[in-house]
Amino acid sequence: MLSGQIADGLATIFVGELIDRFGHFKIWHGAGSLLVAFSFSSVFGGCIPCKTLASFSSMVETVSYSTFAAIFNVGWAATQVSHMSMVNCITFNSTSRVVLASCRNAFTMVANLSLYGVALIVFGISTAKTRADIENQYRWIAYLSIFIGCCFVGIFLFGTKEPRSKAGICANIHARISWTYWFLKILYYQVALVYVLTRLVLNVSQAYLAFYVINDLGMAQSAKALAPAIIYICSFIVSVLLQEVAWNGQRLKAYHTAGGILWMFCGVGILLLPGSMSVFMYAISVFIGIANALMMVTAVSMQSILIGEDLNGCAFVCGSLSFLDKISCGLALFVLQSYQSSSPRVAGNYSTDVYFSVTRYGLGLVPAFCSLVGVAVTSTMELHTPFSKPLMEPLLE
Repeated sequence: MLSGQIADGLATIFVGELIDRFGHFKIWHGAGSLLVAFSFSSVFGGCIPCKTLASFSSMVETVSYSTFAAIFNVGWAATQVSHMSMVNCITFNSTSRVVLASCRNAFTMVANLSLYGVALIVFGISTAKTRADIENQYRWIAYLSIFIGCCFVGIFLFGTKEPRSKAGICANIHARISWTYWFLKILYYQVALVYVLTRLVLNVSQAYLAFYVINDLGMAQSAKALAPAIIYICSFIVSVLLQEVAWNGQRLKAYHTAGGILWMFCGVGILLLPGSMSVFMYAISVFIGIANALMMVTAVSMQSILIGEDLNGCAFVCGSLSFLDKISCGLALFVLQSYQSSSPRVAGNYSTDVYFSVTRYGLGLVPAFCSLVGVAVTSTMELHTPFSKPLMEPLLE
């Protein structure tokens, strides 16, 4: 996990610099998608170096999976930075940029839910009785997800024009803005901190949710799928509703603050929830989904306000913020896991105990604290949105 995050973080800086120099968002997106498809299929296809070297030692397996995870994240960095940068080159209108960000977040939730649909079909068709059967089930889930993803990547690449084709936008891609231009802006550090904290909230909570409902609350196995599904559905609905708001700097701050406060209450609930009241986790999941959408859409939109008309540095902004995001999330999960026992619960009654574990702290305390700091930083921002007129023409012609 850490090797992948480090590779992703370094790649985002490198890719962002190259996109700012040479442009061609779609080429970077397509190349990154190919790397993702290759490496992801290799991860679920088994330890290829182990078979080649005829050695299945833990060292060879660790190196193999770490390598493919790094390749995967390099490809993911190319797709993410190029796709996020396109938003700022499609339109100057601040409301339209938020609409695009919320639309992007909504379809991320659709993708997550689609994975559950694929898993449901695979589990329904095949019955797993041995470990090999279970591996085959997850292998088919991976392959089907890659195939569906490649189909939509093809639709995107062949059905979308490069934003630079619209007159006046990203016209002179070679007039690159120096990194120091951004480093001298206080808003850059504020937006970076808010974005990184928001990603920490989402990534850390997502990593520990399934373990929390099973190991700490003792819920049924179906809960580890149902709770995330509820979060994704609520995030999708809120992301769609956010497209109807006329956005400005103050509203961005207000909505992000609302999401942060909501996550703080959810964090307290997660920390104190006993096994006897585990059913309330579904209600908490609803509010987590709402908070995630509010925070993520507004955090990404703050990047657009930071970039403004300085489009020849937009990829660097997206890349550098993603770099900080990946490194911080990788280190946070690494530190949390270093305190996690292999047997997280050895005694006690699920129905009465409030069991405090790294999983509970990772899901409750860490996101709540990050939300608190994010709200505090947001309150100090000065967000100016000069391009707030209603959209009167298509984004791409």
